[in-house]
Amino acid sequence: MMTMWTPELSRYGGARYLAIVEAIAEDIERGRLKPGTQMPTHRELASKINVTIGTVTRAYAEAARRGLLVGETGRGTFVRESLFDDAVLGLTPDDDESLIDLSLNIPPLPVGDPLGQALAKTLKGLSGRQGLSALMDYQPAAGAERHRAAGAALIARSGINASAEQVIVCSGALHAMTVVFSTLCKPGDTILTESLTYPGMKNLAHLLNLRLQGLAVDEQGIVPAAFEEACRRGPSRMLYTIPTIQNPLGTVMPEERRREIAAIAQAHDVAIVEDDVHSFMLPHPPPPLSSFAPEQSYYILSTSKSIAGGMRVGYLLAPERMIEPLSTSLRATVWMAAPLLAEIAAEWILDGTADRLVEQKRLEAMARQEIAGRLLSSFEFDAHPLSFHLWLHLPEPWRSNEFTAQLRRRGVVVTPSEAFVPGRVEAPHAVRVCLGAPRSRAQLESGLAILRETLQGTPDPCLSII
Repeated sequence: MMTMWTPELSRYGGARYLAIVEAIAEDIERGRLKPGTQMPTHRELASKINVTIGTVTRAYAEAARRGLLVGETGRGTFVRESLFDDAVLGLTPDDDESLIDLSLNIPPLPVGDPLGQALAKTLKGLSGRQGLSALMDYQPAAGAERHRAAGAALIARSGINASAEQVIVCSGALHAMTVVFSTLCKPGDTILTESLTYPGMKNLAHLLNLRLQGLAVDEQGIVPAAFEEACRRGPSRMLYTIPTIQNPLGTVMPEERRREIAAIAQAHDVAIVEDDVHSFMLPHPPPPLSSFAPEQSYYILSTSKSIAGGMRVGYLLAPERMIEPLSTSLRATVWMAAPLLAEIAAEWILDGTADRLVEQKRLEAMARQEIAGRLLSSFEFDAHPLSFHLWLHLPEPWRSNEFTAQLRRRGVVVTPSEAFVPGRVEAPHAVRVCLGAPRSRAQLESGLAILRETLQGTPDPCLSII
């Protein structure tokens, strides 16, 4: 039966045909348009929303190109049938579907499921290979040679030419960090970080009983004088840093600052752990910090951010002398990264699929940052135009936890600054706002509108503690 679907286009900017496509995508994600549903005819929809028939034709064609709709000659246009049953896969919706989650720092899945199409194509190709069962067998702890070579190829795009023998395949970036810190540190050691750092690093430090010490930062990243002073006071064994699109601040450390930080680390024999999982967003990122001190650096990339969250494949570039002890630590944690995932990642790195998916993420990041810039223009925030998060400075009288709690009561979730502060340093009055987790730009816009309204108000006295 044909649906009486009528899109509400006022929430979408840009060309009208693209607004129709965005509305189709959101309503499919929300379940308003069910798989197999017949869409209105071109003439009917054009009349309903007051556009030309040509606009609807163009919209349906674009939606079909993105994999949202299918046209059947003589029958009409239909919502594409689901490839899988979500219930079978265990992909249940959030506990509270009314919440708009701006707390998860993840890129959105591209509209039209190009990721699923690429996966289907790759799995079909793998199914015809001889010896496919080898991907289900045990591999060397550091990874199969082909998978390590793919990691080296990905790392080379960041500006470091490394051999496959220097690369260890891990189960994601956080696992690579676990391998490094469990190998090089002992309980009680001090790890230097930015004054605001990745919460995963805080959790890992707690697990391994390591102390974190934050370093002063500015708009270019870690302040060299603060790093130098911390090294002199010591003892500090390692520096953990995110120099490219820092989480949560979004800063990018320029090359000259990287050289300064590397020189200080070399002078004080401090190892560098460089978390570079966001550098893929920049078409031409600065040279990795690790490239200026390669003999004492541990460089980490991951496919989880650049390709898909479920592709838990990380690449750890380390000095050759450390490959064996690091491999021993890896074996003690997961024995080896999953070979099948590593093979898919290798295929996509080498055949260009990864590059195409990355380009889609860059375009989406720019679009979502434009939405944020427009809705939050009256407030102070820091953001890189190619990132999926921003750092929002709260105006008086708001405090971080207070604002986070009140915003959640209105159905929007963000991350308070306390989550990023190492040690017991006082947290700034700020929150991280993530732009990638919402399923669509329209949902993001709704969440940011609520956030803006909340900022314009005052703290609810009911939240005060007596």
